[in-house]
Amino acid sequence: MPVVRPPLDRLGADPGRRRLLGALLGAPLLASGGLAGCSDGAATSTQDGPVELSVFWWGGAKRAELTEKALRLYSERNPRVTFRVTWQGADGYYDRLATQAVGGNVPDLIQIDDSMLTEYTQRQIILDLTEQVADHRLDLRGLSEGLIRYGTVEGRTMAVAGGQTHAAVVFNRDLLRELRVPEPRGGMTWAEYVSWAEQVTDASDGQVAGTMDASGDYRALWLWLRSQGGEFYRGNQLGFGADELIAWFELWQRARSGRATPGAALVEQADSGEPARQLVVTGLTAASFAWSHQLPELQRLTESELGIVGLPGPTGAQWARASMYWAAFRGTRHPDAVADVINFLTTNGEAGTVLGHERGLNPSLPVRRYAEGSITDPAQKRVAAFGASIDDLLGPAPAPPPKGHPKVRTLLVTAAERIRVKRDGTREATARFLSQAIAALAA
Repeated sequence: MPVVRPPLDRLGADPGRRRLLGALLGAPLLASGGLAGCSDGAATSTQDGPVELSVFWWGGAKRAELTEKALRLYSERNPRVTFRVTWQGADGYYDRLATQAVGGNVPDLIQIDDSMLTEYTQRQIILDLTEQVADHRLDLRGLSEGLIRYGTVEGRTMAVAGGQTHAAVVFNRDLLRELRVPEPRGGMTWAEYVSWAEQVTDASDGQVAGTMDASGDYRALWLWLRSQGGEFYRGNQLGFGADELIAWFELWQRARSGRATPGAALVEQADSGEPARQLVVTGLTAASFAWSHQLPELQRLTESELGIVGLPGPTGAQWARASMYWAAFRGTRHPDAVADVINFLTTNGEAGTVLGHERGLNPSLPVRRYAEGSITDPAQKRVAAFGASIDDLLGPAPAPPPKGHPKVRTLLVTAAERIRVKRDGTREATARFLSQAIAALAA
């Protein structure tokens, strides 16, 4: 259930704002055409008097605690600005956002991820921040070029990274010590990683599988493609064809044949990506694929010590990736205030110290250095050390995924699951996926 907090100060709701949003949103948030008719220029910030900004994000209780603390710090410095916050788990987040739109209550400041950035831009749901970036009211000079590019759609800055993350293998360090199997290492080939996972399964007499089956994991496939000079997307189209996808699926078929992965039913439980369902947490595998910023949350779910290493393949296949973004609603009455809050959350040293690495490494390199000594959580320290170890080796950032990406992700999971339960062969599943994915991207 979503958790709704009252204003972080004493101000009540602004009924005028709700009437405005209700007028703007006569249709659902994702309806065709979005907010056409509402121009960015029509939205003006209140110059005098109190300002209440609504904020919505997904995450757990720890993220809520730290985010509210950072927002409270902003209000201490800017007493006329207060916040009404809402947060919930990742499941159903975008459905909730759509419901808020229908009710005329779209938050001023929202957290989104790369799966929705392009679509929300094209449907004119989020505010173009290019002007604020150009005059440094929103100062991105401390962010890496790749991280800035990953918030840019069609040449416009549409969102700012709330953190930086990397695709990673999270492994059970205690289990591997017990089994006397070496830890996975960065730079392993995919074949070497599968062989390592088979060793784990054998050492445990089949009680624990070596690795999660990543055949339906789009981020693993994306890095596998980039390691061979390919891409997941090229513009608004898939960047790969049947031969590449068949080779990917066959890699994981070999892994299943060698007992490197658990049974299909267990893999399907973890395919949602929810941290509590990850098999490295539930003890059913020695390793799972995750985002690096998820390590602290995963660590809180198990008593075993977890380690982290990059996905197989060259580090240059990775890029400076936004774990999530802060974006402003295009219909906000206070665009300048929202932009200033984003600037504070992403470039202020004290805010960075409060937030730590809960959303990932701070996007600003100067802030990351400023807050480094204040990080005490061992898992967050491991995330920071991992990020620092590969930061200079990252490859160029691609454009954010095109509209239709969430559907493509789901189709990949479905194709992989149908192969695992032997409902489809690799070629049949590949053909179906390509046909449906092409249609989803063209819609």
